[in-house]
Amino acid sequence: MPHSELAHLELLAEVDALVDRLNRWTAEAPTWRPAEKCQALVRRLVERAGWLRVRIEAPLVVATLGGTGTGKSALVNALLGTELVQTSRTRPTTMRPTLLCRPELTPEMLGIDPASVELIHSDLPALRDMVLVDCPDPDTTEEAERGEGTAENDKTLLAGPPTLSALDPRLSSNLARLRAIVPHCDVLLVTATQQKYRSARVIDELIAASRGARLVFVQTHADIEDDIRDDWRTVLKEKGGRGKVEGGRELPSESTDAPSLEATDPIFRVDSLRALADARAGLQPRGEMAELVDLLTRQMAGAAANRIRRLNFLELVAGTLDSCRQWLDEAMPSVRATQTAIDEHRALLAKQLAAEMQSGLLANRRQWENRLLGQVTSRWGLSPFSLVLRAYQGLGGLLAGAMLYRARTPAQLALWGAMEGTQTSRRWQRTRQAERGLDAAAVAGWNAAELRKAAIIIDGYATEAGLLDGGDSRSRAGMATDTAPGSLAAESEAATARFITRVSGELESLVGRLARRHTGWFTRWRYEILLLVMLGLLLYRLAKNFFYDSWFAEHPQTVHGIDFYLSAAFWLVVWCLLLLWAFCSRLRRGLRAAINQLAAGWQDGSSAAGLFAGIEASCRRAELFRQELEIRSQEVAALRRQLATGG
Repeated sequence: MPHSELAHLELLAEVDALVDRLNRWTAEAPTWRPAEKCQALVRRLVERAGWLRVRIEAPLVVATLGGTGTGKSALVNALLGTELVQTSRTRPTTMRPTLLCRPELTPEMLGIDPASVELIHSDLPALRDMVLVDCPDPDTTEEAERGEGTAENDKTLLAGPPTLSALDPRLSSNLARLRAIVPHCDVLLVTATQQKYRSARVIDELIAASRGARLVFVQTHADIEDDIRDDWRTVLKEKGGRGKVEGGRELPSESTDAPSLEATDPIFRVDSLRALADARAGLQPRGEMAELVDLLTRQMAGAAANRIRRLNFLELVAGTLDSCRQWLDEAMPSVRATQTAIDEHRALLAKQLAAEMQSGLLANRRQWENRLLGQVTSRWGLSPFSLVLRAYQGLGGLLAGAMLYRARTPAQLALWGAMEGTQTSRRWQRTRQAERGLDAAAVAGWNAAELRKAAIIIDGYATEAGLLDGGDSRSRAGMATDTAPGSLAAESEAATARFITRVSGELESLVGRLARRHTGWFTRWRYEILLLVMLGLLLYRLAKNFFYDSWFAEHPQTVHGIDFYLSAAFWLVVWCLLLLWAFCSRLRRGLRAAINQLAAGWQDGSSAAGLFAGIEASCRRAELFRQELEIRSQEVAALRRQLATGG
């Protein structure tokens, strides 16, 4: 395979791969106004990539750009070696772009609308590998030439590329036609004179055109004007940032955040009229004119033209991504403010829920004692005091069951979940809500007023950031009590279910730890001995009365009647209650300390995870979209460096 064909295929592969990556990036764009603008801009860029394919085999398209009277048309004639376009040093003569090319070429082959240009065919040797375009002046309009221009017209012209036809002089201007032709050019010959090199209008258009075209700077009128190149470099450098232009080859700068201009040697200084006279006399170009001709006809011809187009396209991609970066960076503070508002309100709501959960758990001591006593008795084994605990626990279980049947608060639901399991808690919650039609926020344990207030605030942040349009109702404040999937009420219910599941698991673990702590051998034997002492005294009194006092005593006594047994049972029960009170008080103190410790960990935003999940997901997608933009920019910068260094 010939080397030129291989280079052609490599160029197409580079363009296709880059376009595919850009398409994938925009296809994953979130519903976000700045991202939508990026999508539209990248679509235009992809269309430009199609034009690049059309022009791969076409000659290099070289256009002139400069102010009125800077010798653009004279420079074109000098490059051609003959006078094909009209010239003047004082008045603008080029009102429409003039395209000069070989007879077999057509504007359509270059991606140019033939109705937008004046076409001149010629078989001059200079046009063998090059197409020349003599462009209108950017600092003159037809209205200004006739004395009819106004400041308002100038503002309109500078506002952006025209959409009206270039054929109607009443509806278009030099500036509009210039902007229409420049995107089709590979190289711009930027002409300036001692009077025009500081023209703000020309420099503005030059900055706009510098994305997607190579720049070659030429000072004309060298026969009658001083050398302005050093000062011209300073003027261009003040615009800052864009890569340097050296010998028609751009060297990428470290930053591509904004387009600007900086020229290094050579800036060509030529006398176009003298060069044209030499050509007519059959003489070869001399001096810097010869260097300029060599640059355009040899250094930028053939394979170099494709390389220039690749650089132009990458420059255009870099400019597109810079515009996208500017839009996204302007909107990112609002996106981050939205995420901050979500975190703050989640933390506030979580703190309120944790406080309610803490107070509810502390208030429902019967459920706690019942659950903990069940764990304690299962670990205690069979003993006198364990029988007392089992009896008390059985009575407490009946009472606790009745109370949990009427559960309304998250604390009661968490206790129910700790006792009966997480799935039971969820089924119970759904059933009770369906049967009684309770408000979702109230069942979930959230403060409905605070939820609505947070929804309104966060909705405002999201709308300002462009994450929601005016008709998006996925998280509107008015949906705070709606039970439809995706509404705030459903999010609050789901968040509470997750929170209750978490708390239930932590309570289950807590009960296990407390049960182990309060069933140690020292604690167990202490209560067992105290109970056995009471039982021993009662049994001793009964045995002594029955066996000794009634049978063997010197003065026998009667056996105690039912009154004694009732009194003994009463004091035994009182003693057991005292022991139970002491034991349960110990459990209660441990529970209170453990609950307070757990509640400190419930006050972070994780307790409210899931609230405003839709907007939070949009914030994350916006952040990822911005990060992907940076990756694409780095890829383009690497390709530009590779091509600029001859890689």
